[in-house]
Amino acid sequence: MAKNYWPKLMFFTMLIMVLALAACGGTDETSTDEGSEDTGSEEETSEGDSGEGSGDSGDSAASGEGEIYNYEDFNVQVSNDAEPTGEGTLNVGLSSDTPFEGTLNFNLYQGNPDFEVISLFDEPLLTMDEDFQFTNEGAMEFEVNEADNSVTFTMKDGVTWHDGEPLTIQDYVYAYEVIGHPDYPGIRGSTDGFTLLEGYNEYKAGEADEISGIEVIDDQTAEFTYTELAPSLTSGGFWFYAMPEHHYEGVEIADMAEAPQTRENPLGIGPYQVDSITPGESVVMTKYEDYWRGEPQLDGIELSVVSPSSVANAMETGEIDLAINFPTDQYPDVADMEGVEWLANLEGSYTYIGFKLGEWNEEEGRVDYKPEEMKMGDKDLRRAMWHAMDNNAVGERFYNGLRWKGTTLITPYHADWHNEDIEVPQYDPEEANRILDEAGYDDTDGDGFREDPDGEPLEINFASMSGGDIAEPLANYYIQSWREVGLNVQLTNGRLIEFNTFYDMLENDDEAIDIYQGAWSVGSDVDPYGLYGPDVPFNYPRYETEESTQLMEEGNSPEAMDIETRREIYNEWQALMVEEMPVIPTLYRAEVEPVNDRVVNYGMHIEYNEETLPYQWGVSE
Repeated sequence: MAKNYWPKLMFFTMLIMVLALAACGGTDETSTDEGSEDTGSEEETSEGDSGEGSGDSGDSAASGEGEIYNYEDFNVQVSNDAEPTGEGTLNVGLSSDTPFEGTLNFNLYQGNPDFEVISLFDEPLLTMDEDFQFTNEGAMEFEVNEADNSVTFTMKDGVTWHDGEPLTIQDYVYAYEVIGHPDYPGIRGSTDGFTLLEGYNEYKAGEADEISGIEVIDDQTAEFTYTELAPSLTSGGFWFYAMPEHHYEGVEIADMAEAPQTRENPLGIGPYQVDSITPGESVVMTKYEDYWRGEPQLDGIELSVVSPSSVANAMETGEIDLAINFPTDQYPDVADMEGVEWLANLEGSYTYIGFKLGEWNEEEGRVDYKPEEMKMGDKDLRRAMWHAMDNNAVGERFYNGLRWKGTTLITPYHADWHNEDIEVPQYDPEEANRILDEAGYDDTDGDGFREDPDGEPLEINFASMSGGDIAEPLANYYIQSWREVGLNVQLTNGRLIEFNTFYDMLENDDEAIDIYQGAWSVGSDVDPYGLYGPDVPFNYPRYETEESTQLMEEGNSPEAMDIETRREIYNEWQALMVEEMPVIPTLYRAEVEPVNDRVVNYGMHIEYNEETLPYQWGVSE
């Protein structure tokens, strides 16, 4: 089965596609982008556990019956096998209820909408195979020397930036120098691909002017020396992207995210170059005839942001040829749309309910985990909330089977690592009530809501994002489920929150958030450190324990080069997360994507297939 390896590191968290997914596969911030830090991504969805079967569908979740779909019954690549004309424009709709931010550089962006835009004009230097292992078929090759813990990177000849300047190894080194700089304004740089590089931590701390582990040999070659060779390095740990040093000449690193070079005139090495940008709304791209793999098969690509509420109509009228992040919940209503082929694939993502268990210590650059001071710090309270959610019913009723019950924080996307045998709390309101009773959460004043064990009112503020037709009913479903076991849960500020504001509040540990609904797009490497490590900003619950950190570190140690050893470690970590519950995985997901019948050589996240790389996309007569 095809998988997406392109790092979706932005922490794009659009509410469940209920708001429209965006990260993540990837390999950095996990996924972002990426099970590891530099390729993660966020999004929102929901799901949970509903007992042995699918749950009582009568009144648990959304109302109404509908056909249940299986993503494995769909194609992942268009069936139109005609020759591309070599001409024409592909109109791409980015389904989103918010504008893209416009940070159009892989090294600087944060949200999924920006990632989707960048992916059309820039590309990774390294490619991957179906097992998430780096290959040497991209613009840059690598060779590992285990004897001295070094890796030699070599840039291929003939690759140029869109302004005609040659891509050199210094552009790759520059990406590390920018991301590791103390003034770097972004969110990457805390995964092993960076921190195991000799001298990187000293450089990041401002104690050195250069990264001692990087030696540039010539214009095309550099040797990187690591303190150790961890298993994550060749499965997503090396940074994927170059950064055009000449383009940013004279720009202070702290100012790069807002600079015109990023927002008005971004450069890439992909098959299409940016011609014009309407901020937050659209990007016009034209063919880059000197693209290193060969001449692209289209005259250009025009991307526009389309509201989730109107994206299906835009497909039906031919206004757009394909829709990225199509709202899965809409599929049953438009499955028979004429002139459109539906593709589907397993998504490297999961939706979850997160609990605020501490704060981010900016001075120390790490989590300040203090559950004893936080409203949601009681594991009994969190476990009861898990038992109260009928997530199987959510997957069937809201998503017609294209979302399904989540269990552990390593998803089926990483099939060799996901442990489906771990027991998790089942949908059982009676058990939820029993747990709360025994833990001392009693309704002492008779108002129908439980007070905390000290007898004080317990009001739980739930942050959930706006977007899509079911964002509100989905959030209300969870609120009602918790209220049915006596918990007074209410929306933060009394309403759903817009995407950018939601993440601003989450990152800043806004006191108005006790729990939240989010989603992560995981990366190519199974390593979860980029989301749950004690020193990574994406650890939004602000959770840290010695056992969790130790297991994650062991899972990416030289000893874990042995696959069975690594699997045992991550099985133990998955079980620990079920016990600790800093977050509750709710839904695993498949994504569907409508594509106009005239499109050829397009596939969903199978970029390792030469036939479906973007430069081969085209239209037929």
